[in-house]
Amino acid sequence: MAKKDIIELIEAERRVFRTARQSGDRALAWTALEREHILGQGFFGPHLRSHMTMLGYAVETRDGREVLGQVIRLSLAPLGNLTGRLPWGNTGRANVSAFAPMPYPDDLSEVLTISSGEAR
Repeated sequence: MAKKDIIELIEAERRVFRTARQSGDRALAWTALEREHILGQGFFGPHLRSHMTMLGYAVETRDGREVLGQVIRLSLAPLGNLTGRLPWGNTGRANVSAFAPMPYPDDLSEVLTISSGEAR
């Protein structure tokens, strides 16, 4: 799958996030942000943007643990992208280790494995 196709999927998750946020569905909002992170973590700009959005949403929802986790991840993400040492599949949330690779969600697994040219 081409980069532009993945970017379209990232934007689709951002739309889901915005809609869920407006309707007050926090669980769906966080799920969309996690999926956006998984899709975008291989791209410098989208990766940082996902963490910045997570930070903003954590502030909005007054989730102190998540705010701290996102501040830490914002400091780590650029280094991970520059070195290529990223925990593939990681949701990007404070409730998981910033260093732990995770399995891709089933519906994203094929898309991301094909786009990378290898199984991550």
